Amino acid sequence: MESDRVMPDSSEVKQNVRQFYDEIGWQVEGDGYYQNARYEDLRPVAHEYIHRCHLRVGRHIRPSGHMLLDAGSGPVQYAEYLTYSKNYTYRVCADISIVALQEARTRLGEKGLYVVADVAHLPFKSETFDGVVSLHTLHHLPPEDHKPAYDELYRVLTPGSSAAIVNGWTDSPLMRAAGWMMSLMESVQGLAARLRGRKAPAKKAAAAAKPTGTYIHKFDPAWLEKTLGGRMDYDVRVWRSVNVRFLRAMIHPWLGGKYWLRLLYWLEERFPRFFGEKGQYPLIILRRGSNDSQ
Repeated sequence: MESDRVMPDSSEVKQNVRQFYDEIGWQVEGDGYYQNARYEDLRPVAHEYIHRCHLRVGRHIRPSGHMLLDAGSGPVQYAEYLTYSKNYTYRVCADISIVALQEARTRLGEKGLYVVADVAHLPFKSETFDGVVSLHTLHHLPPEDHKPAYDELYRVLTPGSSAAIVNGWTDSPLMRAAGWMMSLMESVQGLAARLRGRKAPAKKAAAAAKPTGTYIHKFDPAWLEKTLGGRMDYDVRVWRSVNVRFLRAMIHPWLGGKYWLRLLYWLEERFPRFFGEKGQYPLIILRRGSNDSQ
C-alpha cells in the first residue's frame, strides 16, 4: 500500500544508496563475504534451496548472445550469477556504485564492461542487449523511477529477447500468513538460548531480514499490472517465496529443514505463478517480440 508520508528527494535517495554500498554494503568482511550478504541466509541447511533459486534466472533469458546487461550488477557476488553470462561475449555491468564495479571486475575481468549508470536512465541505445538481468535493484529506486526503470530495461532489449528481474513485494500474503509461526519459533529459540546462557538469536534474525542503510520501496502485483499491462509482454514467476526471516526461524537441520525446502522448491516449480504473486520475491520477465522494434 502506498504511504502518505513525504518521500525523500530522488537525487537524495540515489546518493544515499550509492554511499551505503560504496562505504558499507560492498565491503568484504573478515569471513570473506560482503557486508550485504548479511541479508541472506548463508547456513548450509539453506544452501541447496538458495542455489537452485538463483539458477532460475537463467531459464528466462537467452542462453547465449553478444551482450548481457546486468542492471544494478553489484559485484556479481554469487557464483550462480556468473552462469547467466557464461555463453555471452560480454556482460555489461551497470551500477551507481563504483566500488561494486571494481569488485565485479575482479570476477569478470575482460569478459565484463563496466558502466556507472542509473537503471532508470540507462546510457545505452535501444535494442542493444540480447539479455537483461536485474537482481534486487529496483526496490532501491524512489517510487517515481520504478516505471521508467521497467521501460528502460525493455527498451534496450533486442527483438526476441527477454529480461529477468528479481524484486520483492511490499507485502507477501504467504509471509504475512506465516508471521505467527515465525514469531513463535523466534520466541522458542530465544528461550532456548537464554536457558543455555547464550544471547537470543531472534532479534538478530529479524534485523537481518530488514536491511538498513538503503532506501527500500516495493510494490505489489496490482501495481505491476496497472503499470505494465497492455504496454509490454510480461509474466510473473517465482524466484523465492520465503524471506530470510522465515528461513532462519523455521528451517533447521534438527527439523529436517533441507527436506522441507526441497518440498517447497517442488511446489514452487509446480505453481510458479501462484508463488510468484503470493510469495516474497517474484521473478518478473519482460519479453520483447521479434517484430517489436522502436
